[in-house]
Amino acid sequence: MKLLKQLCEIHAPAGSEYKMTEFLLDYINKNQTDWKVQPQIISGEDFQDCIILVFGKPTTAIFAHMDSVGYTTGYKNNLIKIGGPSAKKGAKLVGEDSQGKIECTLNSTEDEHQFLTYSAEYDREIDRGTTFTYLPNFREDDKYVQCCYMDNRLGMWNAIKIAKTLEHGVIVFSAWEEHGGGSVGYLARYLYEQLNVKQALISDITWATEGIPHNKGVAISMRDSGIPRRTYLNRIIELANKSKVSYQLEVESAGGSDGNALQRSPYPLDWCFIGAPEDNVHSPDEKVHKKDIEAMVNLYQYLMKYL
Repeated sequence: MKLLKQLCEIHAPAGSEYKMTEFLLDYINKNQTDWKVQPQIISGEDFQDCIILVFGKPTTAIFAHMDSVGYTTGYKNNLIKIGGPSAKKGAKLVGEDSQGKIECTLNSTEDEHQFLTYSAEYDREIDRGTTFTYLPNFREDDKYVQCCYMDNRLGMWNAIKIAKTLEHGVIVFSAWEEHGGGSVGYLARYLYEQLNVKQALISDITWATEGIPHNKGVAISMRDSGIPRRTYLNRIIELANKSKVSYQLEVESAGGSDGNALQRSPYPLDWCFIGAPEDNVHSPDEKVHKKDIEAMVNLYQYLMKYL
């Protein structure tokens, strides 16, 4: 869990993924000699802050978004949401402006129309455009791991775990997912046109609900706000049954991921969201059961052998 803790501590809200990109490239370069296959690393200005790792002769890509929710400082320390953070008044935030590192407190007030507005409680005016994320507080016991940004640092951690033994496949670290996407279109183009890859798995974290409880396995999403192609979904479920890994079938009316962006792209890439369920979504206290994390890793390892 040391790597997961490190990932959760990196300041990388949507639009500011560059620190995560730097960390990942450094980690990959230092550790890939211990992996079963050393991948081709594709990054740089043509891919903005995103990273593509190509292993062997791939047929399937794993997408894991690098960004988190957060806030941008506007005028007079007011805060504008990045994505959909759900922290309550009093939450601790961290950021950095031209005068140095900042740890401040989230404040919220209700305006005359009963809309909440947000601000940073701090002893000076913060530079406009400064980004803030939750102050990390990583907790682990025998059953659960809890911290801010398990969504999607856990999805990234899963992808890195898979990379260690992956022989054929692609791992894609994408950007902007929490704020409407933006990178998946050109990433899909590269996968389809340059690598002939036509199917994907979305390594992300979903909600724990009445239908998807903790400690019952990884969730295979049959739909959220997007609907994957049924023939591809059926194939994944068939393989999941053969794998003997514990899983749950999720059916939701809302939510989304890089899979939705793939579906909106002009490229015929099949996709399916597969991830562990968490409590306290987009808060400083996201919580995931260790058995569901184990099931997530095991199912991805199995699927990447047979898809």
